Amino acid sequence: MRAMILCAGLGTRLRPLTHRWPKPAIPLLGQPLFRYNLAVLRAAGVREVAINTHHLPEVMRACAEEECARFAMPLTVVHEPEIQGTGGGVRGLRAFLERDDFLVLNGDILFAVALAPIVAAHRASAAAATLVLMPMPAGASYAAVEADPDLRIRRIAGHGPGGSPLSRWHFTGVHLMSPAVFDFMSPHGEEDINRGVYVRMMEAGKVVRGHVVDAPWSDLGTPARYLATQQDLLYGRVPEDAFPGASPFQANGARNRGEGIVQPALVDGAARVGVGAVIGPGAYVSGDAAIGARARLMRCTVLGETLIEPGEEVSDVIAWGPHRIPAGAEAPSSLA
Repeated sequence: MRAMILCAGLGTRLRPLTHRWPKPAIPLLGQPLFRYNLAVLRAAGVREVAINTHHLPEVMRACAEEECARFAMPLTVVHEPEIQGTGGGVRGLRAFLERDDFLVLNGDILFAVALAPIVAAHRASAAAATLVLMPMPAGASYAAVEADPDLRIRRIAGHGPGGSPLSRWHFTGVHLMSPAVFDFMSPHGEEDINRGVYVRMMEAGKVVRGHVVDAPWSDLGTPARYLATQQDLLYGRVPEDAFPGASPFQANGARNRGEGIVQPALVDGAARVGVGAVIGPGAYVSGDAAIGARARLMRCTVLGETLIEPGEEVSDVIAWGPHRIPAGAEAPSSLA
């Protein structure tokens, strides 16, 4: 089976990090988010992967090439000089994807889900497309996917033929598609697959169905969500065995015990840690960071090329170089 990971987004809500990394390449506990998603896809039987690029395309390509080589998965890359949206991104890889049903996954999520049963259910249903859904996260502002009692989707973000009764669900950012989707795409230009392509398919009588799961899911689109996801990993709320071959706790040199480490925490073995520094709980330190003597780190990420000054207290921030990026308030998101 083939899959596409959407990698062309701008990541404006994660600036300044996304001045350096596209969102799928941002480090999470010392390894790019892209690696976690590859692990999930490979466990589902995916053997070839494609990405689209736009923002920092050479950085994204280099990250994807390195990670696909790690998993021995051939990579296809399409660059978008002008961003094409989710529908346009899939359209740009038609030649790679159209031979059979395929998976599409948002590149900025962490989703500890077993995809193989969902793929099997999609194939058995003969649906034109399947969206992986979950209950709406408490307090979230995501636009809803609305489905009938048989989980046939009838509206997405308020668009579609509707009907009654309908239940409201959260879209996880994972789709399974048949080649029929290409018949409903515009020939060129930016296009939203949820609000455009799927709506046209539903109106034409094609079956777009939902598949509901209960699995740890995170959208890493803001500093608050990035830090919350790191906490979930450190505290074991996300099972590391969901990402075969991509556990950050099994990386060479990674340590979560020792003098000055308050569990849960993770420190790259190459990090320089001063006398009397206390790291944790809920902290991660990258290998090319330096922690000054008597510094105190809690519920934070210290990325590479960062110096934590002696005696500095760092909590609830992403520390990168001179930046201390606070978790801050959640920004609204229209649809995952």
